[in-house]
Amino acid sequence: MHCIGIIPARYESQRLPGKPLADIAGKPMIQWVYERALQSRHLSEVIIATDDERIQKAVQQFGGNVQMTADTHQSGTDRIAEVAGNSEADIIVNIQGDEPLIESEVIDASIAPLIADPSVEMGTIACPLEQDDLHDPNVVKVVFNRDHRALYFSRAPIPYPQGTGKPDSQNIYWQHIGLYVYRTEFLLQFTQYQSTTLEQVERLEQLRALEHGHQIHVEPTEYRSRSVDTPEDLERVRQTIQTLREFS
Repeated sequence: MHCIGIIPARYESQRLPGKPLADIAGKPMIQWVYERALQSRHLSEVIIATDDERIQKAVQQFGGNVQMTADTHQSGTDRIAEVAGNSEADIIVNIQGDEPLIESEVIDASIAPLIADPSVEMGTIACPLEQDDLHDPNVVKVVFNRDHRALYFSRAPIPYPQGTGKPDSQNIYWQHIGLYVYRTEFLLQFTQYQSTTLEQVERLEQLRALEHGHQIHVEPTEYRSRSVDTPEDLERVRQTIQTLREFS
């Protein structure tokens, strides 16, 4: 099974311009993501997909694999689809470029269901939701059935906690983590679909797959996403990496 990881990277960011090139312990953030993804057992190749020459130059400087894409893409998914369409990969992993602490074991765990079950077209991961995040619209929640197939994703609390319900009760409250795995043919099909109503309401692209009748496998993990969206996030990650280096 030929699996490749693609990291979509764009320079513009409303809250943190130039985010992929933000310095973390002497390396641009995109390099941390790339090097951690390379440690995956299942990925035979990792590619950074960008439309920005500044990012291209930075990746080339650290010896990374980078491909330039069109500057008209509306999402990272569209960007990785362009690269995937020119590859011979069976499975594509969309690895977020703002996850400098991503664990290779988590990437492998997200790929495993597609290797084990040919009927799985798309997969993702989720971790137990922290109570303080239940009503935070920036933290996406997911509910899934006993076969680990997603039922719905939302920025609202799902399932809604009636009465004294708590996020840790019965392990039914899960935070969605934006790591996606696709069979290549499904990815190319998915990006041709028109945007759907629920997708637009929630501003969650994965709902497009559910609205078109496709299933999404949700793999539970204890890994907690530490994405960098703000200067405060960046500083926290810098401190975390500094601490890890001190105790290594």
